Amino acid sequence: MDGTLIDSVPDLALAVNEMLTALNRETFSEDTIRFWVGNGAQTLVKRALLGKRDIADEVLDEIFFDKALEIFLSFYKKHLCTATRPYPHVLETLGLLKEKEYRLTIVTNKPAEFVQPILEGLGFDDLIEYFLGGNSLERKKPDPLPLQHLCKKLNIDIDECIMVGDSKNDIQAANACGMQSIGVTYGYNYGEDISVYNPDIIVDDFAEILKFL
Repeated sequence: MDGTLIDSVPDLALAVNEMLTALNRETFSEDTIRFWVGNGAQTLVKRALLGKRDIADEVLDEIFFDKALEIFLSFYKKHLCTATRPYPHVLETLGLLKEKEYRLTIVTNKPAEFVQPILEGLGFDDLIEYFLGGNSLERKKPDPLPLQHLCKKLNIDIDECIMVGDSKNDIQAANACGMQSIGVTYGYNYGEDISVYNPDIIVDDFAEILKFL
């Protein structure tokens, strides 16, 4: 969803900085926050509190972190579609795929409660059959569980599906369960080249996927 279908960074950055201001912490530019997006709200908040992307070995006070996360989510609810927009050609392409009877679904690391309001606010709700958020299951991307669950839920074989994504989380999840994948070169992949993660196909524009479907 984020980074593939929509550019949500402007609204996420606004909510992050409102959270940091409320906590009397240093704020950051939208460009900096853009490199922190893609692993869900909890990771985004932790990166913002620590002021860096690499947080693997970092520990925060649990009570403080929970307070910060609550503040962030409260602010973000108010800005879901303020400046968030679909990427070029996304809505038109999804509409054409729907006409071709493709079943369109979303597997995102964004908290599930934010997904439906954004779909409705940006005109996706009639196109998307089903979605999973980052908190819908016990594990999220890059774990393959969400993709496996989706196939089981919709009674579709993995080899009949294609994962389209902008980040290593998407491609690694697809590779882990043997699903075909298309990587887009825009979006939020932390400045890394999506080709490093070996998607089956790479496109620069969402509309290009029509060449292969």
